[in-house]
Amino acid sequence: MTRTIIDVHVLQTVPPSNLNRDDTGAPKTAVYGGVRRARVSSQAWKRATRKAFRDLLDPADLGVRTRRVAELLAERITEREPSLAGGDALAAAAETLRVATGSKIEVPRRKAESAKKKGEPEPPPESSYLMFLSARQLDGLAGIAVGGAHDIKAYLKPKETRDRVREIADTRHSVDIALFGRMVADSSDLGVDAAAQVAHAIGVHRTETESDYYTAVDDHNERDEETGAGMIGTVDFNSATLYRYAALDVDRLRDNLGPALSDEQPQETPVIRAVRAFLHGFVASMPTGKINSFGNHTLPEAVVVTLRSARPISFVSAFEEPVITQEGTGGHVRAACAQLLAHVSDIEKTYEVTDDPCWVMRVGVATEPLSALGADVTLGGLLDAVSEAVTARLAARAPGTPKEPGAGA
Repeated sequence: MTRTIIDVHVLQTVPPSNLNRDDTGAPKTAVYGGVRRARVSSQAWKRATRKAFRDLLDPADLGVRTRRVAELLAERITEREPSLAGGDALAAAAETLRVATGSKIEVPRRKAESAKKKGEPEPPPESSYLMFLSARQLDGLAGIAVGGAHDIKAYLKPKETRDRVREIADTRHSVDIALFGRMVADSSDLGVDAAAQVAHAIGVHRTETESDYYTAVDDHNERDEETGAGMIGTVDFNSATLYRYAALDVDRLRDNLGPALSDEQPQETPVIRAVRAFLHGFVASMPTGKINSFGNHTLPEAVVVTLRSARPISFVSAFEEPVITQEGTGGHVRAACAQLLAHVSDIEKTYEVTDDPCWVMRVGVATEPLSALGADVTLGGLLDAVSEAVTARLAARAPGTPKEPGAGA
């Protein structure tokens, strides 16, 4: 059966920066092809992509990942029923979440003891790990809690009610949950397999970590006898042309999101909305590590997007042999584009996947060779072209559509 997978390949140059630190504060690195490269973890860029969604999607289409989920649910309960506030709302929220997820929702012992010593009110209950719920799931659980807040434990005791509560927590997933998945430690059946896979970004060339020695001046130091800096320190950094890669399984995304919420909308609307947000967010986002110190607000020089029919294909092997720039020939982008083009051409010809549609978004003369891979587009053109292609794929596989020749029963 033909699959629908979106491959996203990005070449992006980042100046002196520290996007993603290790436990010593230095930029993360990795050895690949026998040399050390700059590295940005997949988690860092997924976080940046999720933050970009705030400007790309309606808040109702997003989720919240937090240990303080009881407070969020209590706020929704109070909004629906103002007479339920404070401890009553928190108690109803905690019990509803316990039934919905099987997780303990209680006041952390350390925080409770600290509040008691200081004579402060007991802090609100929390989950023992980060809990990821969509806005619509929280709204649904709030509706349940309000209906039985007079005696929430008794209200949630019948099996039918408990099943309904768990169903709410396992349907109408947000875009970020559908894309990046969810693990619920106490209820594995509530887990969501991620539709998107994001690779660690790595430099296409050898990279050395450098250290910046800096000083800060005391603005109020006006006496001549007090010379020198008010503070001194060091910060590690590097710079690199990065290869970034992500794969989006549109079929899994569709299953995770479910059908449109309204019969007035085409059934593929939630999927297309999520695809556009992911492409835009992943391409244009930037992790914010030490961003105030370095101001490294760059955008990619080149983006190559391919719609696969069989399986995702990363082209990181194009840079297993690190890019080496000859003296006097400039930076790494031109050579990186040449290596990428040669590798893609060889891979697609050898594995006979040259018919997969491809689009190229690029900036500057150095990236011109990549135009041979697909149609040149702008960001808006890329989003529109991929949306149209995915819509056509989904429509062709909609219920009632004749099976492809050779497809299994």
